[in-house]
Amino acid sequence: MGGRLFGTDGVRGRANDDLTPELALSVVRAAASVLADRDGTSRPVAVVGRDPRASGEMLEAAVVAGLASAGAQVLRAGVLPTPALAFLTESTGADLGVMISASHNPMPDNGIKLFSRGGHKLPDAVEAEIERIVTVLRRRTDTHRPVGAEIGRVGDLPRAADTYVDHLLSTVDRPLSGIRLVVDGAHGAAAAIAPEVYRRAGAEVHAIGCRPDGWNINDGVGSTHLGPLVEAVRAQRADLGIAHDGDADRCLAVTADGEVVDGDAILAVCALALHERGALKEDTVVATVMSNLGFHHTMRDAGIAVLTTAVGDRYVLEALRARGLSLGGEQSGHLVFLEHATTGDGLLTALALLSRMAETGSSLARLASVVHRLPQTLVNVPVSDRLAVVESDEVAGAVNAVEAELGDSGRVLLRPSGTEQLVRVMVEAPTQRQADEVANRLAGVVAAVS
Repeated sequence: MGGRLFGTDGVRGRANDDLTPELALSVVRAAASVLADRDGTSRPVAVVGRDPRASGEMLEAAVVAGLASAGAQVLRAGVLPTPALAFLTESTGADLGVMISASHNPMPDNGIKLFSRGGHKLPDAVEAEIERIVTVLRRRTDTHRPVGAEIGRVGDLPRAADTYVDHLLSTVDRPLSGIRLVVDGAHGAAAAIAPEVYRRAGAEVHAIGCRPDGWNINDGVGSTHLGPLVEAVRAQRADLGIAHDGDADRCLAVTADGEVVDGDAILAVCALALHERGALKEDTVVATVMSNLGFHHTMRDAGIAVLTTAVGDRYVLEALRARGLSLGGEQSGHLVFLEHATTGDGLLTALALLSRMAETGSSLARLASVVHRLPQTLVNVPVSDRLAVVESDEVAGAVNAVEAELGDSGRVLLRPSGTEQLVRVMVEAPTQRQADEVANRLAGVVAAVS
């Protein structure tokens, strides 16, 4: 695995190729040493979970061995969603949590997501320290290892899934009776839990994508493949559909007519609900730079401020914690309800959306219509030096000219890729034609400078 070890959301790669058992073992050994040092704990406790990918069995064995080798007490939670792992890390008082999942990526991939005490994703500085230690561990064989009674022990965490389900249901104030929904579990970590949660909350549930076999996760289903959900909602004459990804930390929805409701609209619906109850702290919601300008307009018109962060739900969470806010999220469907969760939670998000429908008696289409989404065009421009391009005076001048042209009716975002020599040019405008024209014009400037 070349380049930086940690990406936007943990360590991710092709299982048993660039993400090997040896690398997984080194990562968690390093994580245990860093997080134990930060918390002053001589024998850290670690909770380990995974999604149902076949490679997760192999990587779980390596992760458990690495943690025990570092002297940790290991609690295996089994197959469960990433937000469940974060919740259990907090509720058990563990020093770290390890989730083995590649989220929405296809089956050959896998990943390792790390959580510190309290169930929080790691800041960049901590990830950098873990990465430094991984480099040392992979180069040296004479590093100190616990022996004898200092070696960690391994056991199973009892009622892990049940504890998480009980937590989710505790957030529902009223029965969801009368709501008919289709849930797509992406053949992933929430395949067993999600239908049960929504049924126990009172909804009538039809499930698809809930038969994982180790190989079919995200295969033509889930939040990145909404076609089957749209078809099922129409066939079942359901009120809505809920789509999760492989580790269920996100949620997208479709209306009874099959229209997609993205994270911006879901975030707006939930923000307005909290705002009406006086429960939206500082009347502020957190969103990323990718949120549509239509979302910003909706929040402004409701008297809600928007705090904008970089892409990634961990940056949303950092902003929430720093300001003591209650709600934030991403266009992709990662929403964080800080009162109830320490990370994006797709099931919690769906329950909040369903509760709003039950409270108002409104359809999902009517609730989501508060956001008038502006047409958006995204152009990926190959460049030789992505950082130099975005710092170019010529590019800055072109962006300033376009922003003046669009005014408050549009938006421009230039963003270097985090992993490739690409600059992403995103434009929102009143019409698709104008968005296309402006985006292609800026892309030409970026290409010429590079």
